[in-house]
Amino acid sequence: MIKPGAISRSLMPSPSMINKLLACFVLIVASVTSVRVAAQAPAERYRNELQPLIEDFVHQQQIPGFAIGVIQDDQLVYAHGFGVKNLVHNHDPVTPRSLFHIASITKTFVATSIMQLVEAGKINLVTPVAQYLPYFRVADDRYQTITVRQMVTHTSGMPDVEDYEWDKPQYDDGALERYVRSLSNQKLIFAPGTDFRYSNMAFEVLGDLIAKVSGESFDDYVQHHILTPLKMRDSTLLIKKTDPKLMTWGHERDKDGHVFPSKVYPYNRMHSPSSNLHSNVEDMARWALANLNHGELDGRRILNEQTYDIMWKPAHKLSDSDGVGISWFLGEYRGQATVSHGGGDPGYATFLVLLPEKKIAVVLMANCDWAGKGRGQIAHAALDVALGLKPQPIAVTPKLWHSEVPTLAKVILPDAVQRMDHGQIGSNANGGGGIRAR
Repeated sequence: MIKPGAISRSLMPSPSMINKLLACFVLIVASVTSVRVAAQAPAERYRNELQPLIEDFVHQQQIPGFAIGVIQDDQLVYAHGFGVKNLVHNHDPVTPRSLFHIASITKTFVATSIMQLVEAGKINLVTPVAQYLPYFRVADDRYQTITVRQMVTHTSGMPDVEDYEWDKPQYDDGALERYVRSLSNQKLIFAPGTDFRYSNMAFEVLGDLIAKVSGESFDDYVQHHILTPLKMRDSTLLIKKTDPKLMTWGHERDKDGHVFPSKVYPYNRMHSPSSNLHSNVEDMARWALANLNHGELDGRRILNEQTYDIMWKPAHKLSDSDGVGISWFLGEYRGQATVSHGGGDPGYATFLVLLPEKKIAVVLMANCDWAGKGRGQIAHAALDVALGLKPQPIAVTPKLWHSEVPTLAKVILPDAVQRMDHGQIGSNANGGGGIRAR
């Protein structure tokens, strides 16, 4: 079992050794075997047109490990892993079954959970959250008017988390409620419903709401009502239930560009709703397919088809072409509507984008946080191949020496495909386990 927390220094190679290992192992990325996917012709097209671009990106940016899947015509048509799962144990290649910390893409599972309970008549989107959680309060009387819809669309005025305490993980069922009860000194940033501000904190509150309304822990609810019905067999919110043979480990860079395994694994049960899903390309392809099919996969329905008219309807405009729905970000690419979400935490970067009208989706994940800057371009390249267009080379700054986390607040990406999450940056002044990019 991979345990969250500090890696023993005795297990860590020196920075120079790690960089040498990187230079060596990025050369074997092409040798990692793709899973058996759909038709040979589409898979061959992605291997010929997309894969060389990713191999070059992985090599140039010294990405320890990367995985991608492309969904088209109701199938996973291309799935491939590059590099290794952990530079400390550098003999273990990434495959489409390798488990990554999915980070903020977890919020799309919160959205589905909320809408399932709306369909069941147990939640009303316009009801104040405090009516479901009487102990939820902040140091601003306006909190009493915050609705479920406002929280799940990032328009509640709730601030973001400043320290995620990845270095002090909690594992018990009570962690989420304790966190919600600890928010009484927080202050709203604006009047509920009047503006947009990405808030992981709000999603922790929503996770606790799901738990109290359903009678299950948030983690168990998602497992029983989403992951198991969709046969996402390797996926879980609980790190103790992951398969250690499949787990990856995150990597970061210091100010001089030296790569090192993250000192902590980003897991803390009080942040399960905003971040804790562990998944892989194969399982996330099933998640993408279920959403492309408006709530149904292999005869199992997790949401009514009409619910997507609510979930993917803009609740707040972010620009002329972009908006936010029920958790999902809405935009367009080459004239096609996009529905997307990304994630980033210390050592990890992830992205999922859907083109619902074309029944196309791309999911990608990396076990390093500096990969975030190139993932929008990789998603674009994959979408272009799916659309029958020539993909463009992935042009990223030659040396992204610093990890992506401290710089994301300065990045404003106009296209939803490139969006990092429209998030804020939380940091721990002591340099501990608190930094998070969403």
